[in-house]
Amino acid sequence: MAGGLLSFVAMTFDLLAAGASPITPFFGLLAMVLVMSVLVALVLTRAKQSLLVGYFLVGVVIANSGLLWVVGADKDDPVIGMLGELGVILLMFTLGIEFSLGELRHLWRIAIFGGGLQVGLTGLLAGFGAKWAGLPGPECAVIAVAVALSSTAVAMKSFQELGQPHNPGARAALGIALFQDILVILFILVLPAIYGTGEGSLAGGIGVALGKGVLFLGAVLLFGKFVNEPLLHLVARTRSRELFTLTVIALCAAVALAGEAFNLSLSLGAFAAGLVVSESIYSHRILSDILPFKDLFLTIFFVSVGLMIDVGALLDRWLFVLIGTVVILAVKGSIVLGAVRLLKLPLRPALLSAASLASTGEFSLVLIGQAGGFRAFDPAVQQLLLACTAVSMGLVPSLMRGATPFGKWLEKKGLGHKLPTGEGLEHGLDTGEMHDHAVVCGFGPVGRALNESLRRCGVDTLVLELNADTVRGLKADKQPVLFADATHPEALDLAGIERARMVAFTFPAVEMTLAALPLVRERNAGVCIFARAKFPNEVERLKAEGVNVIHDECESAGAMIRAAMGVYQRANLDDKEIDEIAHPE
Repeated sequence: MAGGLLSFVAMTFDLLAAGASPITPFFGLLAMVLVMSVLVALVLTRAKQSLLVGYFLVGVVIANSGLLWVVGADKDDPVIGMLGELGVILLMFTLGIEFSLGELRHLWRIAIFGGGLQVGLTGLLAGFGAKWAGLPGPECAVIAVAVALSSTAVAMKSFQELGQPHNPGARAALGIALFQDILVILFILVLPAIYGTGEGSLAGGIGVALGKGVLFLGAVLLFGKFVNEPLLHLVARTRSRELFTLTVIALCAAVALAGEAFNLSLSLGAFAAGLVVSESIYSHRILSDILPFKDLFLTIFFVSVGLMIDVGALLDRWLFVLIGTVVILAVKGSIVLGAVRLLKLPLRPALLSAASLASTGEFSLVLIGQAGGFRAFDPAVQQLLLACTAVSMGLVPSLMRGATPFGKWLEKKGLGHKLPTGEGLEHGLDTGEMHDHAVVCGFGPVGRALNESLRRCGVDTLVLELNADTVRGLKADKQPVLFADATHPEALDLAGIERARMVAFTFPAVEMTLAALPLVRERNAGVCIFARAKFPNEVERLKAEGVNVIHDECESAGAMIRAAMGVYQRANLDDKEIDEIAHPE
């Protein structure tokens, strides 16, 4: 199959090169990026390596193999900058959606002390190194912050692949990552003042930039409360998935443009747009609709970075790339390890946290790109930073896989096992706390009765519901609930389906139930599944899938028989006979 796809791609490129058909450079480059990304992803998936680094390599190959000429572009073509800008905007939007003020409240201790210590020490060392190398002050500040940032995307994805998303080390890494996210947003905000593009002193410029940022954020939050939330509530009542998604994207585009109008850049506007919807009661629905596109956004971003790499220049400085990568991994890893150990995290999760945050990351690349818009970096320095970031990110999954065995070996040597369990890393009141719970899909009369019965018996429940008014009421009653569709894999992940004991589809929409079944079983093969059906053929379809089926017609027949017997005050039929009549084989 792969060979056939390669032949088709090669034939297409030959036709393009021969001038058989005119093609828009942007679309041609985008098509080439997507096709090559699929091929590289297939190879890296088999090798169990990070796909993000593979996408970076796709950009490197396209930029350095002459393929740009095939689509009518070159390295200096504005289309590459357009692709990069699109990638940054989409990435900042997803960051805003995933940024959790709730998580920050629960992880404030690790975020402030652990994140502050890690960022402060790493930034000082990197800044002094840049100053020693003779770089100007603004570039030193940019490099200091860029090196202090880590790859949140690679770290969190690797924790999930290792099956340890709720490991104390993952919680520590998340806290530090939240601090880094706040830092990069603030730093991008004050970049114009650092580069002296405004008037007045540096301190005055930073103050003005921060003031504008605060005013813009305040306006955006008011917009979210008084415009965004009521509008989404109105749209949600239409039950139109297409209209809901369109509304979210339109609102976010408007906020992003407002950020540009405030001279705060589209990327900051996109982050603010994501932040607005992240605090909405519809956030889980928005996450389930938008996050499937996150990988596409990341693909475009990392490929756009790879397009800026000059392989020839790097080969001339391969030793610097090697030394720089080793220094970044060793220094950052050691600082993170020391920070989380000071917060009394045990050795093994501390090593896992250190390995996950040892690299530089995607926002290091964003920051370098943003800074280059004010004053171009020295090409050699920029190429070195890009290469070290790509290589260090690619090594993170392997470092994390080796962290636990290394921790066990150290513990056998008598190290690390005496420290108590980490403090300040407890889960907040989110679905990550729930284990052995029941997921109730739908909150009509059946779902409400089932949920109430389970809760009275001491069983934790979580409701998936698409009625906005119902969701609001359940949230007010402190009932765990997600405004989400049970047929979306992201909604099931958010509901902690892999840790649930039971799932109940309380609506008689068999097609929806059948669509959700493979997604549920993929995440939890042993979960007990209940579902409703109206007609006999639907019952057979569900039973063939191993579902415990509640047949509405049979249950109604049994209830009606009992009621009729009561009217005639005759007890000639016992419960067994009634069930045999109501449930014929």
